[in-house]
Amino acid sequence: MIKKKYLSSIITLLICLTLCLSLIYKDKIYEIYGYSKFVLSQYGSKGQEVIDIQSKLYNWGYYDGIVDGIYGYKTYDAVHSFQAKNGLTVDGIAGPETLAALGLPTGETAVSGNADYSNSGDTYLLARLIYGEARGEPYTGQVAVGAVILNRTRDGRFPKTLAGVIYEPGAFDAVDDGQINMEPDKTSIKAASDALNGWDPTYGCVYYWNPATATSSWIWSRPIVTQIGRHVFAK
Repeated sequence: MIKKKYLSSIITLLICLTLCLSLIYKDKIYEIYGYSKFVLSQYGSKGQEVIDIQSKLYNWGYYDGIVDGIYGYKTYDAVHSFQAKNGLTVDGIAGPETLAALGLPTGETAVSGNADYSNSGDTYLLARLIYGEARGEPYTGQVAVGAVILNRTRDGRFPKTLAGVIYEPGAFDAVDDGQINMEPDKTSIKAASDALNGWDPTYGCVYYWNPATATSSWIWSRPIVTQIGRHVFAK
């Protein structure tokens, strides 16, 4: 009987020690297994961020469960599917890369020469879209592409969020071919910031295309407002 009590105490002590060590060295554990210390939501997580993730994925048709803030199997599976569809690392974990693609804050600061902005939220996501769609265009043309995205969020024909507009199926070539996952340069980041701050060189346009490569006959029915670089912009 005494031995059993000692054994039980030892087991309890070992469990407590394991938990303490996991908390103390959690950043190192993430590093060993290839996860950033900024991993915020994964299987078993709960809270507002999980609600935000579920809401985004529900609106885009990846998640069909209850938006309850609990990161269960359905949420894991939805994140997994979203990652596979959008060329992200497929691990079912909502780390910085996935959160940025969802248009949610990542809590991570950029380190590749862009220390003047946060690698999170709308600026970074919009910069990635601009870089994928309009790098090589005049600066005003890059801002114009960002403005079109923002104009769509205010138009009832399109999703209401920036991420929803960008990831609307078939809307942008850069999403379809994976170029949106490239790291944006400083010019794209500045263009995104200018667009978010209200600069709209398109005067309210919600469409743009390259006349030399456009294959849709319908798009030419839209009233063209201006041309900047190789893109025309229309309402």
